Amino acid sequence: MAEFAWIFMKNKAISNINLLEQRFYSQNGEDGIIKFIFKKLGTSNKFCVEFGFHDFEGNSIYLRKKDWQCLWIDGNGDGKIVKKEFLTAENINSIFEKYQVPKEFDLLSIDIDSNDYWIWKAITGYSPRVVIIEYNACFTPTESKAMKYKPDNVWDGSNYYGGTLAAMVKLGKSKGYTLVGCDNRGVNAIFIRNDMIENNFVLKNTEELYKPPQFGIKVNGKYTGYKQSSEKMIDV
Repeated sequence: MAEFAWIFMKNKAISNINLLEQRFYSQNGEDGIIKFIFKKLGTSNKFCVEFGFHDFEGNSIYLRKKDWQCLWIDGNGDGKIVKKEFLTAENINSIFEKYQVPKEFDLLSIDIDSNDYWIWKAITGYSPRVVIIEYNACFTPTESKAMKYKPDNVWDGSNYYGGTLAAMVKLGKSKGYTLVGCDNRGVNAIFIRNDMIENNFVLKNTEELYKPPQFGIKVNGKYTGYKQSSEKMIDV
């Protein structure tokens, strides 16, 4: 399906990234989305940074097999293939310096189930062309909320994590990025740096691009996301 859809989109602006979803090593359909986005945009240095990486699945394993240079970071990393670092808003830029991340690179993927919003907000001086970040689909696409920042936060399995899609869109806009879609399961949002948008993507509003949760608890046969937390997200 994705290859067929690409035939019709490769010479025109991409209007629906969900038609391009394929899963090889990613949690959802991000492999195909990433593959076809870079077929459209081309690459600069084939450098990727992925946070929250696990050895059995990740958004950039496919890229690594295509000769990309990938910096994988996780709090439970092995220290070799996956660098062992607990990321905070205070240390993220120094970690980039430590591992000699280029100031401009092709892909940043953030999925740490907690301070995702605050980590992206804290990154300064670096300009990835494409950003994939987990969003909290348990809230409506009009609510701009994030969990309170706490450096040592660890996800407790509830709906208290990260930031909502509206919050990510607002943050992305402040950094020079535009939302082009979300994966079908309502897990990750895909942002493109603004200078890459023209003639490459058909822009739509946040409500159109939002995907509700296809995970967690089911109520009357419909997914509602993870269990309700006693903690309250804050407006951002």
